[in-house]
Amino acid sequence: MPAFNESKKIKEIINKIKKKSNNIIVCNDGSTDSTGVIAKKMGAIVINHEKNLGYGSAIKSIFLKAKEIEADILITFDADGQHRIEDIEAVIQPIIDKEADIVIGSRFLENDVKMPKYRKFGVKTITSLTNISLEVKLSDSQSGFRAYNKKTLSEIFPTENGMGISTEIIIKANIKKLRIKEVPIKILYEGKTSTHNPILHGISVILTTIKFISTEHPLLFYGVPGIVLMIIGLFFTGWTIQYFTVYEVFQPVLALIAIGLTLVGLMCILTSIILFSLVHVIRERK
Repeated sequence: MPAFNESKKIKEIINKIKKKSNNIIVCNDGSTDSTGVIAKKMGAIVINHEKNLGYGSAIKSIFLKAKEIEADILITFDADGQHRIEDIEAVIQPIIDKEADIVIGSRFLENDVKMPKYRKFGVKTITSLTNISLEVKLSDSQSGFRAYNKKTLSEIFPTENGMGISTEIIIKANIKKLRIKEVPIKILYEGKTSTHNPILHGISVILTTIKFISTEHPLLFYGVPGIVLMIIGLFFTGWTIQYFTVYEVFQPVLALIAIGLTLVGLMCILTSIILFSLVHVIRERK
């Protein structure tokens, strides 16, 4: 569990999880309250960050610790009271049955999901963006309730420090051809449970998604827009020449638009080719 200032809830949650497993890892991400002390007294393996480094850093530390203790299955579970202990069996079952390497507890596979409208819109938008680079389409790419098998822990090395780590793991798993499955979970939105600013959260995830999509599909991400911009630039070039031919008047505005669009388009195309080549060279060396 990644935890930041969750002293009011951490004891109750750990007590409930103990009914399922005695191996509990808590990353105390720079809490200023007694979160870490309580978790340690409860018998959890506590990783202490001296300062708040972010959700991604907490998940990275948990991944490393799970790998260190040679865990067969790692379940990531929020410490803010939103996730239900009762759903743990459903999330780990596909891994036990060897049907998946990663299982995501989806909030949207249940018809009666209750979530603030702004959050639902944000998650749906980010998930749609993430799905661009995935073979298996997901309904909830931002769920923090997940299960990872031993193979995933050995092959995935998260690097993001912020909320974008959820997307990073999924995209990297897709590249590694790991099997991803979703199962329905119920989530509790009672009071102010989330400590993350929704705007900063959204920006972080979108930037991370764009970064990984651009490196995974550079020809599509940069090349296609580059070709479109060049075509529009050539159109304005022809318009400028035609205007001058007919009226014998040079239009600097049209000429600047033509030059600007053509140059930007050319830069995008060159970027896509260079990035595509670099990515393939790096992968071949690996």
